[in-house]
Order: sequence, then C-alpha cells, then structure tokens
Amino acid sequence: MEQLIYLDNAATTAVAPEVLEAMLPFFCEHYGNPSAIYSFASESKAAVDKARTVIANAIGAKNEEIYFTAGGSESDNWALKATAEAYASKGKHIITTKIEHHAILHTAQWLEQNGYEVTYLDVDADGRVNPADVEAAIRPDTILISVMAANNEIGTIEPLKEIGAIAKAHSVLFHTDAVQAFGHIPLDVDEMGIDMLSASGHKINGPKGIGFLYIRRGVKIRNFVHGGAQERNRRAGTHNVPGIVGMGKATELAIANMKETAEYETQLRDYLISRVLEEIPHAVLHGSKEYRLPNNANFGFRFIEGESMLILLDQNGICASSGSACTSGSLDPSHVLLAIGIPHERAHGSLRITISRETTREQIDFTIENLKKIIVRLRSMSPLYEDYVKKNA
Repeated sequence: MEQLIYLDNAATTAVAPEVLEAMLPFFCEHYGNPSAIYSFASESKAAVDKARTVIANAIGAKNEEIYFTAGGSESDNWALKATAEAYASKGKHIITTKIEHHAILHTAQWLEQNGYEVTYLDVDADGRVNPADVEAAIRPDTILISVMAANNEIGTIEPLKEIGAIAKAHSVLFHTDAVQAFGHIPLDVDEMGIDMLSASGHKINGPKGIGFLYIRRGVKIRNFVHGGAQERNRRAGTHNVPGIVGMGKATELAIANMKETAEYETQLRDYLISRVLEEIPHAVLHGSKEYRLPNNANFGFRFIEGESMLILLDQNGICASSGSACTSGSLDPSHVLLAIGIPHERAHGSLRITISRETTREQIDFTIENLKKIIVRLRSMSPLYEDYVKKNA
C-alpha cells in the first residue's frame, strides 16, 4: 500500500499534534488526582477547570453545566436513563426519531423493556424530522424529547431551534446527541432551547474515551455512576485528566477554525458529490443538500454490495464506510437509509465518505477514479445489473 487516504472521519479522527502536546504533561509530570487537596494536584485541577470552561463557552453554557464522561455513548445513556428515572412520577413517555445513533435507540429499547413508552418519529426523504410531528407526538406524560443534532450516516442537520422551542412551550426536556455536530457547526444551548447535549472528543481530533454531557442548571437528573463525589456528585470516577485536557484543546482548535474548516470541507465535499453523480451511473446522494454537515457525503450505488466496495477501496489504500452493518455481524442494511425510504435491496449499496481539513483534492480525485473502476467491476459480476441492462437494451 503506497498511500493511506482516510475518508472515515465520522467514525473517528486522528489526534491533532497540538492536542497530544497538551496532554503529555498530564501522564507523567502533572499526574496528581484533581480531587486531592494537596498542592501537587492543583495543576491537574486547574487543567480540568480550564477544559470545562473552553467546552462550556463553545456551546454557550455555564462551567458547572458540563459533566465529563467516557464518551458520547455514555452521555446518551445518562441523558435518557437518568431522566427517565428522575421524571417517572410525571410520566413515562419519550420521543425520539428512527434515525438516531444506536446509543439512543438501544437505550430507548431498554427503557421500553422497563415500563416506558417511546415514540419513534419518521423523517422525510432527506432525513429531517418535521417539528410539527414532534409537537403532535407530545402527550401529558411526555418527559423527554431526544433528537440528534446531525446524523452520523447521511450528515443531515436537524432543526434543533424549532424543536427546542416546542419542547420549552410544552415544558418537556430536550436532549440532543451532538456527537457528529459538536465542533463542526455552531451550537448554542440557549438559542436552541437544549436542556442536555452529548458530545465526544475523538470526533474533533481529540482523544478517544472522553466526552461530556451538558445538563442545564435546574434539570432534575439522577447520578449515572455511583462511588465518588466527582463531577459535583453526579458522575463518580477519577477524572481522566489527559483525556479532558485533550478534549479541551481539541474543542479550542475546532471552534477557532470552524468557519475556515467548514468552508474548505464544504467546497471539497461538493466537488466530490458533483463528480460522483455526474460520472458514475445509477448513483444517488443520500441526505439533505441544504442542511448537511460540511464533511459528509453518503452515496447509494445500485446493483452492488457496499461491503465489497469497501474491501476493494481498502486494497487501494482508501478508508471509507458503508451503511450496511455486515462487519458487525449483521446483514441488515442501515436503519437510517431504510428510514428515509431507501429500498432494502438498494440500501446495501451505500458508501459514506467523510473528509477532514487534511483531505486534499488529489486524494478525492484518486478515490473517485478508483471508485469508478470498482463499481464497473462489481456490476460486471451482478446478475441484477445484467438483467437491468438486458431489459433496457
């Protein structure tokens, strides 16, 4: 393999050099436990406090509303399970969508098994939920609305501000899974009426194993991890100081460069989309053209399997992902693609490309040229494509 072209930045990102540099002193030099009272721990405590401030400022929150976790999945679990427990006396109804990340969907299913009722809202063909549908689903016993900020597969950005206003008008808590959106697009918890927000460090060139949950002051939510007084008695466990420092630095860099990065990624993304749709027959774009993350492009290619396409791309040094979950032991296609109305047989032929500010036009050109050859090869072995050609000859 002569080169590596990494186009799976929605899955994870490389730790930025500045982030690693900021983290290193807190492994062996300033390794004190920030919960300790002796002076040696002061460096660690100050570093945690600084990161908390940076992250709070990034979303318009207060420092004391940021709670560090082990990542986005923990934050999502905390938001749903602890809210359900805390507000059970008011009601046991929760609203979410059919395109949420599995950290939300599987948690919601767990809650259903434990006496709660969940409404899973449909989305349109672009993957956008209609705020009117959210409002129509609210009942007297509704305690929580959870709608992701942007979809991890098709990149569609959801109407958070409108949903937040509806939630507030009905006195219902509003949570958003912002794992894909945080650091990539502007988020303001007050402007958008968000009561809880989940995010993860490794999606923004920070380290893995660190995330946070924003909890608006006054929200009555139960502790998620018991055993210590960390995070103002709400989330026990010794602080992951290097991880927290890394996420703080990654957030600082992402916010400072957001406008410039988004402009670059959007231009490159649109170039990619234009070439693929123009040069590859029977290709479609999944997700919204208007409301879309800057770095996301998700395509559907008829008459092929996504897994075969990924394997052949990998052989050429190109890392991407497919909507099909075959690699996780399931032959089912993406629940997101099915939710936006893609037929079962076509949902298998999807390809997600997520770029970064490090991605070059030359890499995109190389990818497209290889992709064109790969699709021709795979279709040449497809009985479905052969039948299609014969019928349309």
